[in-house]
Amino acid sequence: MTVFFIGAGPGAADLITVRGLRLLESAPVCLYAGSLVPRELLDACPPGARQVDTANLTLDQIVAEIAEAHTKGQDVARLHSGDPSIFSAVAEQVRRLEELGVPYEIVPGVPAFAAAAASLKRELTVPGVGQSVILTRTSARATPMPPGEDLATLGAGRATMVLHLAVQRIDSAVAELLPVYGADCPVAVVAYASRTDEQILRGTLADIAAQVHEAGIKRTAVIVVGRVLTASEFTDSHLYSAARERPCDAS
Repeated sequence: MTVFFIGAGPGAADLITVRGLRLLESAPVCLYAGSLVPRELLDACPPGARQVDTANLTLDQIVAEIAEAHTKGQDVARLHSGDPSIFSAVAEQVRRLEELGVPYEIVPGVPAFAAAAASLKRELTVPGVGQSVILTRTSARATPMPPGEDLATLGAGRATMVLHLAVQRIDSAVAELLPVYGADCPVAVVAYASRTDEQILRGTLADIAAQVHEAGIKRTAVIVVGRVLTASEFTDSHLYSAARERPCDAS
């Protein structure tokens, strides 16, 4: 058997990859994060598939479910929201599976920050404005951040920053970022990106916290900070430049 860690995407059921959907349609066991994974995806499970909501399970209980499937030779579709490469708790599960000798594969998905950028209709890497993106979070009610990964340190270069799991700490996040980015720095908050109940707030570091409180946004949101959000005067990229040497030109 194989455990397939599948990125279910940011929220909209049709943003799962074709590969992920095909694996889900054939797996006799499905473990899913009920609070985050769209319920519509479970309709793709084969008839009679065992479906387990892991929202209230411990790591030991999740691994026990996988181990049981392993003894029965049953593939497992392990659905995670967004993409398994960031803030997914996949690493700790993989470590346990390797200790048990259980084979696994990871299937990427659409991450929340990409869905948020699409909703904002913005590119996060704009020529001459910002070419780096920092994906991070804050430490409240979660594992402490490693030394040197506080917001002020990470933001020293004023790269575009995307904060996950931080909207409940919007006031302290803004306080840390203000001295680095400046009060006029553009900010956007996207809650429930790609879903029918999506909310988008646009502002600056000076006013975004008040907007978040007024809107009552407390979870499932990303915060995007950076000049790329409002950039309009910038140089065209080299990729499509008429001055760029083409393969045929070089020959």
